Amino acid sequence: MTRIAFIGAGSTIFMKNIIGDCLHFPALEGVTFALMDIDAHRLEESALVARKLIAASGRRAHVETTLDRRQALDGADFVVTAFQIGGYEPSTVIDFDIPKRYGLRQTIADTLGVGGIMRGLRTVPHLWAVAADMAELCPGALLLQYVNPMAINTWALAERFPNLKQVGLCHSVQNTVEELAHDLDLPKDEIRYRVAGVNHVAFFLELTHGGESLYPRLGEGYRAGRLPKPPLLMPRCQNKVRYEVMEHLGYFCTESSEHLAEYVPWFIKSGREDLIETFQIPLDEYPKRCVEQMADWSAQAASYRDAGEISFEKSHEFAAEIINAVVTDAPFPIYGNLPNRGQAPQLPMGAAVEVPCMVDANGVQPTVVDDIPPQLVAVMRSQINVQELVVRALSDENVEHIYHAAMMDPHTAAELDLRQIRALVSDLLTAHGDMLPAFARMPKAA
Repeated sequence: MTRIAFIGAGSTIFMKNIIGDCLHFPALEGVTFALMDIDAHRLEESALVARKLIAASGRRAHVETTLDRRQALDGADFVVTAFQIGGYEPSTVIDFDIPKRYGLRQTIADTLGVGGIMRGLRTVPHLWAVAADMAELCPGALLLQYVNPMAINTWALAERFPNLKQVGLCHSVQNTVEELAHDLDLPKDEIRYRVAGVNHVAFFLELTHGGESLYPRLGEGYRAGRLPKPPLLMPRCQNKVRYEVMEHLGYFCTESSEHLAEYVPWFIKSGREDLIETFQIPLDEYPKRCVEQMADWSAQAASYRDAGEISFEKSHEFAAEIINAVVTDAPFPIYGNLPNRGQAPQLPMGAAVEVPCMVDANGVQPTVVDDIPPQLVAVMRSQINVQELVVRALSDENVEHIYHAAMMDPHTAAELDLRQIRALVSDLLTAHGDMLPAFARMPKAA
């Protein structure tokens, strides 16, 4: 029978979506969900929800819980990772508060920039530990990796564990199609598209409906002020940044305007509050949202605990579709993040790239995309520069490359000089202390 290990199963709402999705597939009858987390209370909450989902589905399935990662991984066929090292407090707070002292403002701080760099330093060693355990306990298992910073994590995993079967998964492509369908009043299932790039900075190279490109409609609607409409999925973040980038570069980005604004040097600038207002960029809103989300998730988990039965619908996450495709050998297309082995020949080899993939019993197989326009390649390379330096810092245990990564970050470099960047990074390393790998820890004051 299929065994699926969840590392970070205390993320109850996400775990619910993946387990609920798995229960839609007859081929996964009898599956074992091995749930692991470091928080015993949240783990038991997740187990309770999982058992109620199984009861509501009418399927045969088993739930195991453990605080021991190795126990969960032992004999697994699939491994799902969904965790945040350092949590909202102290790590997210640190990643926002210290840069603000230097005048460096961020929106999300989990993918690129100094916030993404720090999250990568905190996260990769734990993913390496998972991969080491997998090599020993379930060497044939496929890792379904949902942890940010996605590109840094995927690249670093392949660097140290080249034989690991892995794919980095995100829902930015699906979410963007839904937003575009909303803006254009079209059924999302009728939109055809082809996407390629790096996670969160991939672009729709083709975007059509009924055989015709949707780009003229998007451009005309934006210039006339009809688009974007109030956003469907992220109501606090207007979608103007992505439309403005499309207007100048010709293609629509897969990640939200809130994210994209801090990946590039054009929108968040000291003394340019007009840009913040024009493009309605929600600076420093994310920490407040984290607090609200934690309260909402806690309330939702409590409602699930108290409910006699939990109803559920299939989500748009790829994990269960991948598991079913591998088990049944029924091909299923996804967008996956994998180390570049030639599927994106315009981008550096080894970098984590996001392209269309086909999944079946042979695993996740990327398709080749070799026609990314040069202006988009240039934007992607600006992201890859930072990602590569973080991976090099971790792999070589070279603390200087952490500083180099921040110096090459487009937004950070547009705001701060070299000495400011060095001082900022040193402050971040000091504040994170033992949450970082040993080579990156600053000497303690005498």
